[in-house]
Amino acid sequence: MKNIVIILVLLCTAINSLAQSKRILFMMSAAQELPLMNGKTYSNTGVFLSEFYLAYNDLKQRGYEIDFTTPKGVPSKIDKESFNKKYWSGRDSLINQASQFIGTDSGFNHPMPLEDALNKVDLYAGIIVPGGQGLMVDLIKDTLAQKIITTFAEKQKCVGLICHAPALLTTFTTTNHPFKGYKVNSVTGIEEFFIENVVMKGKPYNRKIGKQLKRLGFIYLKSSPARNYAVRDRNLVTSQNPFSNEAFSKLFLEALNLYNK
Repeated sequence: MKNIVIILVLLCTAINSLAQSKRILFMMSAAQELPLMNGKTYSNTGVFLSEFYLAYNDLKQRGYEIDFTTPKGVPSKIDKESFNKKYWSGRDSLINQASQFIGTDSGFNHPMPLEDALNKVDLYAGIIVPGGQGLMVDLIKDTLAQKIITTFAEKQKCVGLICHAPALLTTFTTTNHPFKGYKVNSVTGIEEFFIENVVMKGKPYNRKIGKQLKRLGFIYLKSSPARNYAVRDRNLVTSQNPFSNEAFSKLFLEALNLYNK
């Protein structure tokens, strides 16, 4: 009888481990407006669709289950600029599919609050934070978002930060940073300049992410503007822009494979 109990316990442990290894948490912004230095407001902000959906699709194609979390469980708004075909790196055939997804998917439209996600970290093998200016309004100021990232890091789970999302790494102090000294990437200064002058017509209050990361002691790496570029250092994967999905997915899946081993 004792042997049977041990076998059942081991079986349950294996099942739980397998379930965790195939589940990813997407932490998303719920912001809708971005204040600018010129007194105007960029009202089209939110999550950048290609940065979210292409990573989501790549994981789903490989059998991963996805859950969503946002501040207070408010559904994410999608940045209107991100419907432009140029940001999809030849995968613009997925734009209609992505549009249908955000309109009909129950999980996307009913995300769990950050409080609930913090209590469920053990369910996941990794977390991804898609870019877009929205996170510069809410997630970057949310202590729960910081705690979630810290918990994933402490448990050596995979952390993926896309384009603007590496800015979340600037919310930690140099003494308590879970990724201190890591190699990282983010949207570059030139790309920020383009967004501010061509898309938003104004500068946000929080900018120059790359310089902030350098000042905090990160090893900041970058490529030319609009290139497919991402960096992995151990369990942390960071990418540069909407054109970097291929590089990001490749490196994030590598990190997941190492975690699952």
